[in-house]
Amino acid sequence: MPDFAFVATLIANPKADNLTQNLLERAASAAHGAHDIKILHENIAADIFIATRQQGENIRSALAGAAVDIIVQPVAHRRKKLFLADMDSTMIGQECIDELADLVGMKARVSAITEKAMRGEIAFEPALRERVALLKGLPTHVVAQVIEERITLNAGGRALVQTMRKAGAYTALVSGGFTVFTGVIGPRIGFDEHRSNQLGVSGDVFTGTVAEPILGQAAKLATLIELRGKLGLHPQETMAVGDGANDLAMLGEAGLGVAFYAKPKVAEAAHARIDHADLTALLYAQGYMAGEIIG
Repeated sequence: MPDFAFVATLIANPKADNLTQNLLERAASAAHGAHDIKILHENIAADIFIATRQQGENIRSALAGAAVDIIVQPVAHRRKKLFLADMDSTMIGQECIDELADLVGMKARVSAITEKAMRGEIAFEPALRERVALLKGLPTHVVAQVIEERITLNAGGRALVQTMRKAGAYTALVSGGFTVFTGVIGPRIGFDEHRSNQLGVSGDVFTGTVAEPILGQAAKLATLIELRGKLGLHPQETMAVGDGANDLAMLGEAGLGVAFYAKPKVAEAAHARIDHADLTALLYAQGYMAGEIIG
């Protein structure tokens, strides 16, 4: 059997179920060399083991335009032992600060700032301070209302975290958002720990301030390096996922940095990108079979 040093994982959205035999045959033909195919989940995910990274890029080119995500990576250290995830617009479908701002009639203004920050057009830290200032006087009890009525978990996220934890991996939710949200959402998804920013509170209202130092791009990177060292892991044994510019350093440092429905700057820089599938794609990328996935 040839020595397959790389793997190209093809992943469709589970709701689309469109990783057809025809598509796999096109991909295999495009490999232009020795390869081996392994079905991870019928019509949803498959591995094509290849000898060179270029074969993987050939597959990517051949399937351009197909609603399938393709992750090309070395086979070695494919199964990860540390997973870090952004929260807003990654593990959940919303930006929490935008939803809080909506309660004071400021959503359009705050959302515009959020978008610029996530696209890397303005610095994250001052943008966060500016947005938080607009929340001054908002009652703290509205957080529970926002979580229950407005926040939705992104598909596949709980299965991703639970499956990795069962396999022995350590998982951390690292957010530029706030502890009042990560403290509820992190455990709900199943993360081992959560880290985020602390909103200022006086009595039962928010003061419009955020504790320093702000957890931004540098802190997310530092968290990855800290946990990797604490667990004694090789850099390639780590994985991170995010969508915004404040995730770039963390994604770059991870063994596999994944941009999830990300802003253009992030999608272009990350090792891999998910534009079609749900968060279970990160399990298939590690070679998990459908029967191994929890939930």
